[in-house]
Amino acid sequence: MTAPFDSLRSFRASARTLAVLTLIVSLNASPFAQQAAFRTNVDLVVVDVVVRDKSGAPVRGLTANDFEIREDNRPQQIVSFNVEEITTTPPKAQPIPPLLVAGTQTPDKAAPAADVAATPVRREDLAGRRLIVLLFDLSSMQPEDLERAGRAAADYVDTQMVDADLVAVATIDTTLKVVSDFTADREQVKTALSQFSSVSAVGFETPAAETTATDETTASTGDAVTADTGEYDLFNNDARLRAIRTLSEELAPIEQKKSILYFSGGMTRSGGDNQVELRAATTAAVRANVALYPVDTRGLQAVVPGGDASRASARGVNAFSGRGVNQQFDQLFASQDTLQTLAADTGGKAFTDSNDFGAAFTQVQRDTSSYYLIGYSSTNTQKDGRFRRISVRVKRADLRVEARPGYYADRDFAHTGKQDRDRQLEEQISAPVSATDLPVVVSAGWFRLAADRYYVPLSVAVSGGGLRDAPQKGTLDVLGLIRDEQGRPVGRMRETLDIPPDAGGNRSSRQVLYQSGLTLPPGRFSVKVVVRENAGGAMGSFETGVFVPDLKQAPVKVSSVTLSTLVRPVNGRRRSESPLVREGVELLPSLSHVVDRDGKMYFYYEVYDPAATGGRPLLKTSLSFYRGTVKVFETPLVERSDLDAADRKAALFQFEVPASQFQPGLYTCQVNIVDDVAGTFTFPRLAVYVR
Repeated sequence: MTAPFDSLRSFRASARTLAVLTLIVSLNASPFAQQAAFRTNVDLVVVDVVVRDKSGAPVRGLTANDFEIREDNRPQQIVSFNVEEITTTPPKAQPIPPLLVAGTQTPDKAAPAADVAATPVRREDLAGRRLIVLLFDLSSMQPEDLERAGRAAADYVDTQMVDADLVAVATIDTTLKVVSDFTADREQVKTALSQFSSVSAVGFETPAAETTATDETTASTGDAVTADTGEYDLFNNDARLRAIRTLSEELAPIEQKKSILYFSGGMTRSGGDNQVELRAATTAAVRANVALYPVDTRGLQAVVPGGDASRASARGVNAFSGRGVNQQFDQLFASQDTLQTLAADTGGKAFTDSNDFGAAFTQVQRDTSSYYLIGYSSTNTQKDGRFRRISVRVKRADLRVEARPGYYADRDFAHTGKQDRDRQLEEQISAPVSATDLPVVVSAGWFRLAADRYYVPLSVAVSGGGLRDAPQKGTLDVLGLIRDEQGRPVGRMRETLDIPPDAGGNRSSRQVLYQSGLTLPPGRFSVKVVVRENAGGAMGSFETGVFVPDLKQAPVKVSSVTLSTLVRPVNGRRRSESPLVREGVELLPSLSHVVDRDGKMYFYYEVYDPAATGGRPLLKTSLSFYRGTVKVFETPLVERSDLDAADRKAALFQFEVPASQFQPGLYTCQVNIVDDVAGTFTFPRLAVYVR
């Protein structure tokens, strides 16, 4: 379909149904969803508060009369007040109820009933206890890092763990797995930790975000193709953040403060990653009274100029100008930045550039030695879903209070009118922390139209897994906003899409794709898209950066490289300004860069303003595929001495490569482009996964 946009710039878009790959780590389905302890209107809003003096030591002996709590600057009445004091031994010996569901968490399968606590966990059952989760990120750690982290955790059990400590062990690999529930039994914890030997590490760092989404297959006609759902999050850092969110939501019924020691080999996020997922993970942790303490298991690292023995020698002048070393430092800091964010936003502390992991356990014990649990019933009974700020003050000016900043109220979508629903979308588009109940992915590219104008195609994909409970024929509301570096809006999109009926009855393995495009000048922009399913009101958001380069000084002026696994015919109503539409055929950009062996890969890119001799350019280009450092395939060399789009001074290149040429696995595709007249060249790269 084609529909107009309410925009500041010209938008045209269409929607079509595509195949989807299911999330490997999901937080949409938690066995404890029906037991959520974080409620308003009926039950209490519970806030954990740490009060410190000027030296940073916890202050004890305060009463409810010493505190003042406000919500959105309105005074609230404290109706419950408890003091949590953690000593070396618990107040009394008592059985510990099941707190976590042991085993693997999957999006569609609930845990066995026997694994779930039969009754809600009472605060009294865990009084005087300290709850610690040891979370090992197997997908990011090298074997030696995992073994070092396991030894540090075992040392904590032997030397620092006290009888009041309840410790659980969990892992993140392709799934979130609870290895051991909370227990005070040291031997049980050490048994769970014994599996973290060097042979257990995956040692596979997540590649770049160009491969972060899903495979796609269909057209706006509503025809769907069912695909295997195993690789959806294979390359996605969001999988780790969703695992942290899932774990936080499982801990939400427990009122006491919880701590997660997150052992990781770093988490490098690029501009294409979903920032909303990072905010959602931290928000879930805050609402569940969970503090994250990330530990960089790589320890103290020495940055070797030119790279260490694990990589090939540096080439070019970067190794001699200092740029190569600066890039190495930037990569190191980028891999630690997300760990620092997780700690800062949840009230924890990150431990990086240190070989002493014991300090992390000491910090956790210090931060949870004494705190107050304050509960109040909000005077705001509206189910508007808005963020409500919490302000906790103590009546003594010499004391410092640490508490979470607020929470999101419930929203009754079934009773919202059109204006309320429109306002809901507007609130979400500007909210600092957005909803992620509906999985959404956004991808962008760029193609030059003129010296100062670029066409930027945008693809918005909505997972069919989030539409399982929607009627066979429903609607999706889409709202998008594009801003420049100063935060000024430069483009806006608003559309209501029809969800085509699912003839196969397997909507969870499908995806709805919404495509649009706009014209932008060179620069850095941000795009945020909010999607809402209009049956149950589930919402999802995706926010990322879009960089449109200025090619004036580039030695070889090349557009973004588009990888597609499908082409489809289009009618005359489709937009003609899109370079992806040529001669009645459109390339559908692949959001995941995942292709089946029995399929084909289509690569498209453009080269602008090539040098000419005698009025004719001479461009040479080919594609090379590498598995690691070994070249496994190369296309024949293509030479071009004419411009295909004279009005844009562009030479257009399209390659068709059968995936059957490759064994299953991860490959790097290098695009080789040489301007023979000017003697210049460039080699853009992108990741491809063949299954």
